[in-house]
Amino acid sequence: MSNAFADFADAASRRSVSEPPATVPEYRRIAVLGGGSDARLIAALCIAEGCEATLFSAYGAELEAMRAASGIALRGDGPVGSYQIDRDEAPSVRLTAELDGAVQGAEVIFLTGPVHKQRTYAMVLADHLSDGQVLVLPQGRSLGALETAWFLRIGGASADVTIVECQGLPYWIAAQGAVLNLSAAAPVAAATLPSGRMPVLEGLAKLLPNLAPCQNVLSSGFADGSALVEFPALLISGPALGSGAVPVPSGGTPLPENQTFAALIGPEQRGLIDQLAQERRDVAQRFGERVLPSDEEWVLTHAGALKGAGARPVPDATISKAVLRDGIIGSLVPLCSAARLAGVEVPVTRAMITLASAVLGADVAAAGRKLDTIGIEAVDIETARIAMDRIATGGR
Repeated sequence: MSNAFADFADAASRRSVSEPPATVPEYRRIAVLGGGSDARLIAALCIAEGCEATLFSAYGAELEAMRAASGIALRGDGPVGSYQIDRDEAPSVRLTAELDGAVQGAEVIFLTGPVHKQRTYAMVLADHLSDGQVLVLPQGRSLGALETAWFLRIGGASADVTIVECQGLPYWIAAQGAVLNLSAAAPVAAATLPSGRMPVLEGLAKLLPNLAPCQNVLSSGFADGSALVEFPALLISGPALGSGAVPVPSGGTPLPENQTFAALIGPEQRGLIDQLAQERRDVAQRFGERVLPSDEEWVLTHAGALKGAGARPVPDATISKAVLRDGIIGSLVPLCSAARLAGVEVPVTRAMITLASAVLGADVAAAGRKLDTIGIEAVDIETARIAMDRIATGGR
């Protein structure tokens, strides 16, 4: 079974429509879809690297807020500075509410925001793509590239594009209005669909310098440890369980530098992380994936440093719920779907889904990425191999 899945992963990530770039591409024209802090960061990074950046948002309020601020300010790590909006006399981010105009002629298209927006972008992009364009999921989680390929396919896309699945941005973001305070993040797994297009990742390195290339999107998907770190940190707290924070005397106030995401993780949370990580490894092994990050690497990648450089800020309640929602849809449900096909029990993962759904007040798992919802209606490995190969090749 393991060898079958290893073969299948290569087949599912390969296309023979065109050859990969012979040299490292020099990407200059970038489109960023979305108006959140991640989209604004990417647009500013593009301008900092001398690229042309167009940012699309379907929401007038997002566009107006950016225009009113006159720019995007980056502070902390990274290319610190203020990056202008819609200026003719200087390099600036171009804003638009017209999707077709944003992506026409773009060499790279970033699909930002939560999973449901990435899905929408994939559907509406189907008629607007050209051969050679690169679609980047900067927070693709698990099965992100395959789901995007499936939505492009059912949307009627015929262009030969490369989909890049990444497991995070190069910086943690704490947004304060138009100001984005940045803290450098650890390396994150990334892969291309079709596989074998490493020059694409090399070409993206100037914008996303922390990419750690994987062989294929099966490898990058199983390397996604986001939810197994985030869920114990955000869900499990209170008097019964401690945290990793510095103890504060009664009546005292925690120092701001000690209020980090990693400080939410104490010994009990770490125990849950280890159990979730082991379940992911058990499923991955049945899929032929045996080289995954260590638990320590997963914690550093998704929780950041305990304090100082590389620390991840603690999200507020609204952002925390969005993180939980995306974690269910894009990380935990895909693992459960793969576990079912592989015949592996994942009780702790399922418990986290149940707990998070109770907090969110909705059966979010119903919207999760599953093999059968991206055209892989299989009860055995061989059937899955055929189905996923057809998705990857667009039925060619």
